[in-house]
Amino acid sequence: MIEIIRRNKAGKWSNIAGILALIWMCVIFAFSAQTKEESSVVSEGFSYRIVSTTGLFFHLNLDEEQLHEIAAAIEFFVRKAAHMTEFAILAVLLYVWFARWEMERVRRGCLAAFLTMLYACSDEFHQLFVAGRSGRISDVLIDSAGAVLGMAAFMLAESIVSALCRRRRARKAARNDGNLK
Repeated sequence: MIEIIRRNKAGKWSNIAGILALIWMCVIFAFSAQTKEESSVVSEGFSYRIVSTTGLFFHLNLDEEQLHEIAAAIEFFVRKAAHMTEFAILAVLLYVWFARWEMERVRRGCLAAFLTMLYACSDEFHQLFVAGRSGRISDVLIDSAGAVLGMAAFMLAESIVSALCRRRRARKAARNDGNLK
């Protein structure tokens, strides 16, 4: 897919990524519009499902009280990991969308991460107006870290895939040259 995007920079994949980025921004906005209580119910439920699934998988035989205690203990980390993930996804979508314009990969990655960081700032500002929520600089930093780590991971994966594709093409060309002689 990365190679398709490269070959057709103004193509449909870039357009799709741009549309998905806008949709994803709306999803982030909707999550941020939840009150503290609504948001807590979602993350507590998700934390509980993680713990109960893990307990079943490893045959831990945890009772209901233990499940709730462990879920409550990991909820903060689950919530912050979710924030990092949602902003990493946004950064990657922006990066793919920016492929339609001629610019270096690193510049495109930096631009995508920077714009995602700006969106993280606006997201925290938005939360100042939501009941029970607050805009925190620490959350901007966590969201920004997600954007940067997501960009770095995606760009690394893109480099590895590109190198493997080049190596495969070189082997194929060498085989074809050997067959011609």
